[in-house]
Amino acid sequence: MWNGIKVIVLGLVVLGAAMAANYGKDLAYQVSAVIVAAAAAWAFLYSIGQMGNKRKPPETGYMDGVVRAGVIATVLWGIVGFSVGVWIAFELAFPEINYGEIFGPYLNFGRIRPLHTSAVIFAFGGNALISTSFYVVQRTTAARLFGGGLAWFVFWGYQLFIVLAATGYVLGSTQSREYAEPEWFVDIWLTIVWVAYLVVFLGTIFKRKEPHIYVANWFYLAFIVTIAMLHVINNLAMPVSFLGSKSYSLFAGVQDALTQWWYGHNAVGFFLTAGFLGMMYYFVPKQANRPVYSYKLSIIHFWALIFLYIWAGPHHLHYTALPDWAQTLGMVMSVILWMPSWGGMINGLMTLSGAWDKLRTDPVLRMMAVSIGFYGMSTFEGPMMAIKAVNSLSHYTDWTIGHVHSGALGWNGMITFGALYFLTPRLWNRAGLYSTKLVSWHFWLATIGIVLYASAMWVSGIMEGLMWREVDAQGFLVNSFADTVAAKFPMYVVRGTGGIMYLTGAIIMAYNLRMTMLGRGAAVTNAAVPAE
Repeated sequence: MWNGIKVIVLGLVVLGAAMAANYGKDLAYQVSAVIVAAAAAWAFLYSIGQMGNKRKPPETGYMDGVVRAGVIATVLWGIVGFSVGVWIAFELAFPEINYGEIFGPYLNFGRIRPLHTSAVIFAFGGNALISTSFYVVQRTTAARLFGGGLAWFVFWGYQLFIVLAATGYVLGSTQSREYAEPEWFVDIWLTIVWVAYLVVFLGTIFKRKEPHIYVANWFYLAFIVTIAMLHVINNLAMPVSFLGSKSYSLFAGVQDALTQWWYGHNAVGFFLTAGFLGMMYYFVPKQANRPVYSYKLSIIHFWALIFLYIWAGPHHLHYTALPDWAQTLGMVMSVILWMPSWGGMINGLMTLSGAWDKLRTDPVLRMMAVSIGFYGMSTFEGPMMAIKAVNSLSHYTDWTIGHVHSGALGWNGMITFGALYFLTPRLWNRAGLYSTKLVSWHFWLATIGIVLYASAMWVSGIMEGLMWREVDAQGFLVNSFADTVAAKFPMYVVRGTGGIMYLTGAIIMAYNLRMTMLGRGAAVTNAAVPAE
């Protein structure tokens, strides 16, 4: 009966999406409708095929098929996101490649810059978080994922969101909100998928066989719940037409700016920090084969981070129309946030106590240790940049870009790479990775690439800020904006070179993981994968 209802619903979605594509008022909306129709048609045909399959194998053991799919998606989207990032880095160094007779406006900086940020944060990072959370919650609760096939709906629904968002960016349909660019109909779809994600994760915790809820699950759950709240409130909007992509935000003026950066900074705080801390608290102890250094510190870290991070958003709006008390509140909370952040860093690094010697021989653990170091560095730099006096120099400059990328590439990227290297042999039932030497190559390429990227942007940003504020004896500005752009050219080339190195490392990882999946270079284990 359930399959019959599902087939009817999917058929109606195909029909509705086809009508929307026909009557849509703009190209972006029509293309999105065609994509939805194609996805629903594929699901419709697949469901019809499944209706004839009366005999279903019993659901035993962990549900790892969706985790394997998530690992593959994470790698593929990572390479896409890094590639677009390298391209736009060189667009800034060589503006002439912004324009072309063939592609017109579709591949210029203004359109593919949000494509890069969303591909790296939401496609690469989001798939990493969904897949690792599904793996971790099963192992730490000794329970199969709740909801049967609902986890697969989360996975495929999230991939559809990524494709809809990306095509919208290229076709010029966005809300122009940082980290929240997709238009209203894409936001509604993501809300449905995200609620399903919460149901799967929370349902698995409710049916756990282990009475204790491991701390990694606390961080994953906080990330899922808070992102849902942030996404819904920040994206409250009224469509101009239900057959067009254009909408207007519920908020306006300084309220709109504050709502956006309440969302924007907490997307960093909960998507890129809390979620990945869940990853750290599971995979670092497992790879090091050591217990968490201090479980008490991990709980203090959790509650302090959760209560403080939500207040830090106004530091993005220093010296604006936002009331001064709100700016000061954001600054103070950001500075206080440094303490729990470093508590987490210390807990992660001290987990390696008794296992420091493994850093010489285990490049995966080395990658995880470096990621924790970058977490500590970026969570010191962030509060420092939130101080008004520092912010007056750093804001709107490349220093902010360097800060964001040292955190994203160093912390989020490296801990994700470590988790992927940990997961792949276990999920594909292999004795080990295809090549640890390739992991070392990846480690050094990524690390050097990050250092080149971040240091180039630090130099560029501080120089830029100083040039903007330089005045002559009469009090007139010395440098024009064009002067600062010209001065930054060497740093932009170095930044692009660092990006190429980081991308090359990711491609090496993809090859290494693919060979591992195929069973090359490591014997296939006959025993079942242990419940880790």
